[in-house]
Amino acid sequence: MIIITGSTGLIGSSTSEYFLKKKHKVIGIDNNLRSYFFGKTASNLWKEKKLKKNKLYKHYRTDIRNKSAIFEIFKKFSKKIKAVIHTAAQPSHDWAVKEPFTDFHVNATGTLNLLEAFKKYCPNASFVFTSTNKVYGDTPNFLPLNEKKLRYEINKNHQYYKKGIDEKMSIDHTKHSLFGASKTSADILVQEYGKYFNLKTACFRGGCLTGENHTGAELHGFLSFLVKSIINNKKYFVFGYKGKQVRDNIHSLDVVRAFDQFIKKPKRGANVYNLGGGRENSCSILEAIELIEKISNKKSRYEILKKNRIGDHIWWISNNSKFKKDFPNWKIQISLKESLEQMIKFELSKKYK
Repeated sequence: MIIITGSTGLIGSSTSEYFLKKKHKVIGIDNNLRSYFFGKTASNLWKEKKLKKNKLYKHYRTDIRNKSAIFEIFKKFSKKIKAVIHTAAQPSHDWAVKEPFTDFHVNATGTLNLLEAFKKYCPNASFVFTSTNKVYGDTPNFLPLNEKKLRYEINKNHQYYKKGIDEKMSIDHTKHSLFGASKTSADILVQEYGKYFNLKTACFRGGCLTGENHTGAELHGFLSFLVKSIINNKKYFVFGYKGKQVRDNIHSLDVVRAFDQFIKKPKRGANVYNLGGGRENSCSILEAIELIEKISNKKSRYEILKKNRIGDHIWWISNNSKFKKDFPNWKIQISLKESLEQMIKFELSKKYK
């Protein structure tokens, strides 16, 4: 049995579907807070309905901030839990400024509730946490970057050029954003429960996580929202950096496969991994627009705003080497182009139903 928080989100729903296909029983915990964060169009209730059709899936509309309710769920299934996969979050650093207490209580306190329940009721299971590259704050922005025609690029002589940023980058003395601070708090808690209590925990610090399962909104899920905007002829606003900011993109299914590798051979202690699409699946926003236009044969409408988001990365490419070394059977199977093709196909299927 697998407990999955945020089970109707991008990673949560992909994780749920993945393990259901493997005939695992899945306990999904998700109260659709995404619709509160980003509005009705960001609601994931349609994925909840889809998951509930599988007899192996049981859903709880429980808020992870509710300690007693979380403990009751863990207590009920304590003897059967093989892994806890924690993907629930307030995911936007822009939104966090509006309600910092909500952001912190969801991201940090919610994670603490889950860790305590995990320690108390299923300490021999694995705990997988979907962290973020925002734990590094804006430190990547001080790398030696060169401006190219369509993207910013790191100096070719720099150690991070070929493979991207590894886990050795400092998380101190940097501007995290309030979202980054709350996720860093959760990240450190997950590490501490691994080290202090010798539990099997892992933090996956994701780059740009994407896929057709993403209910993209303007403040979260740029590729999904960009595809949605172009397909539906809506104007897209680019926040600063001339649209040349770079992200590496990894499909949700490749993320879930990484989770599965850890669960199959979990290690005790604080396991921390950067996880992203790598250089081969990186793109700037301008490059993403060109790719989507080419694949969909549709013209985009966008405006580049001068003001960037506070603390936003100019250039981020994940170095997956540490995870690949520990779990050599894992590799990226879905390219950026394939991800975009799937997302465009999915959006068109909704548009012409």
